[in-house]
Amino acid sequence: MVVLRKLPGMPGWPAALGLRLPQKFLFLLFLSGLLTLCFGALFLLPDSSRFKRLFLPRRATASASSSSSASSSSASSSSTRDTDLPRSPPAAAEPRHASPAAPRRLREKLRTAARMAGPPARTAPGSRQQVQGGESRAQPASAAPPARETRAPFRFDYERFRRSLRHPVRGGRSGEDPETRARRMKIKEMMKFAWDNYKQYALGKNELRPLTRNGHIGNMFGGLRGATVIDALDTLYIMELEEEFQEAKQWVEKSFDLNVNGEASLFEVNIRYIGGLLATYYLTGEEVFKSKALELGEKLLPAFNTPTGIPRGVINLGSGMSWSWGWASAGSSILAEFGTLHLEFLHLSELSGNPVFAEKVRNIRRVLSRVEKPQGLYPNFLSPVTGSWVQHHVSIGGLGDSFYEYLIKSWLMSDKKDSEAKKMYDDALEAIEKHLVKKSAGGLTYIAEWRGGILDHKMGHLACFSGGMIALGAQHGAGDRRQRHMELAAEITSTCHESYTRSDTKLGPEAFRFDAGSEATATRLSERYYILRPEVVESYMYLWRLTHQPKYRHWGWEVVQALEKHCRVEAGFSGIRDVYTTTPTHDNMQQSFFLAETLKYLYLLFCEDDVLSLEDWVFNTEAHPLPINHTDLRAAGQP
Repeated sequence: MVVLRKLPGMPGWPAALGLRLPQKFLFLLFLSGLLTLCFGALFLLPDSSRFKRLFLPRRATASASSSSSASSSSASSSSTRDTDLPRSPPAAAEPRHASPAAPRRLREKLRTAARMAGPPARTAPGSRQQVQGGESRAQPASAAPPARETRAPFRFDYERFRRSLRHPVRGGRSGEDPETRARRMKIKEMMKFAWDNYKQYALGKNELRPLTRNGHIGNMFGGLRGATVIDALDTLYIMELEEEFQEAKQWVEKSFDLNVNGEASLFEVNIRYIGGLLATYYLTGEEVFKSKALELGEKLLPAFNTPTGIPRGVINLGSGMSWSWGWASAGSSILAEFGTLHLEFLHLSELSGNPVFAEKVRNIRRVLSRVEKPQGLYPNFLSPVTGSWVQHHVSIGGLGDSFYEYLIKSWLMSDKKDSEAKKMYDDALEAIEKHLVKKSAGGLTYIAEWRGGILDHKMGHLACFSGGMIALGAQHGAGDRRQRHMELAAEITSTCHESYTRSDTKLGPEAFRFDAGSEATATRLSERYYILRPEVVESYMYLWRLTHQPKYRHWGWEVVQALEKHCRVEAGFSGIRDVYTTTPTHDNMQQSFFLAETLKYLYLLFCEDDVLSLEDWVFNTEAHPLPINHTDLRAAGQP
């Protein structure tokens, strides 16, 4: 109710007007109605939000303003259609300050108004300015998202890729001697035997347990299944085991489920699953392998959400949560894990047209280039939070190994354009030569481990890959450097061969030492086992291809015979617990990498050089072949 106060010395307004009591009442009623109408108009008329700010809280003003803007846009659009006025209706969009919890009805009104308002001006969402051709045009910050250009979907040009290869994938099969062919066929039979037993007793599980004839799942793959299937695909294809390859392909098409929820090793999923799927796509052109690789790659990206962009080692493939291994020092990430993503992630970007994968691994390079390297060496533990080393433990074996491998292979895979990778490799190898390469009293060359300046004179089986890596890198060095590195590669490979010949089974232990009068032998019970590892025969394969010295094929055949004698059981192949006894106990595990790596490298050792030629392919650390980028493999006109 409105109260009119009487001013001193003046009669009341109605009295001054000479109105009687009924007239006074009517006057007051009219005045009250007028005031009510005026105040109501402030809330009902369009474009009145500036007045509402005087009376309403900020959030209520925002919501009311949004509603008013939507109504105005709708009305303007309707008016344009009805009267054909030459006015462009304003674009309606939810303002940046609108509450995300706005009522559903309001959001529907805004969407309706936006549709009726017509296409907005082309600009990036939320941007204030668009610059084209040197001119700057102001755009409202709250403008609706732009209509995207119609663009053909990204397409990888597979046929162009196949034409870029310099050799047939399976080679020409010309000029080989009968003995070499017979040995290769034996290795092919071993592969078929391993696959057939896996298919019969463990298809869909991750590995075969050949003694108990059942499957093993494990906890490394976050609920993913079929690790042996994915690891075996490209080996089956290269060996021309066509029926078996189709069995594996059918399982991928019908049973390989990526909608899992479990804790996975980023490293293992990348090298086995993504590496295997990418390789098989490049070998066959079958789209199912590419689509599965890309989908799985997307699931690994949340692991990179750290302050430095260095990924953590464990990721839940369902939730995207990631964390470091519990045993890793101070929550650190492992050099051999975050450093063994580059090859696969570059190919994920190549096949998808999405640069995010390549950017993730290039950021790892940037972090490593900034951090100080003690004595030029790369320690094994790095904090994903601070980007600094956690411990000064350096190893070319476990925890460090494949980081160095991926440096030289990144350079080769880029068709020798990735000069940063080549320099990092050259500098690292120089530091390794200076600080870690040693020679035993008996003349054996080995690579020791480094713990804060103190050497541990042991070499793991995993480190035996380095003979092949150094030989591969030596092919592209200058004269003296090339010769020195080839000699070093041959010496290290010879030492690893000694670790095999000095055991009773002619298979090598998990680690061997050079102290207390012992050379190239395991001195601890915990290091005597052999789990079908491939690193020694990997180096044999590289040294054979780069030198053609017959001893490497001879050494490889010794391994085949030892595997047949000590690791073959009735339903597959099994690792053994002690290489220093002629009646070893089996560990009841046919590792998936036995089919991916060990048998593949042995097979290639007895193939001609044009089978998976080193001029066309690099092998990831699980022996999955990825192509060298001889040209831009994307379809013409694609981004």
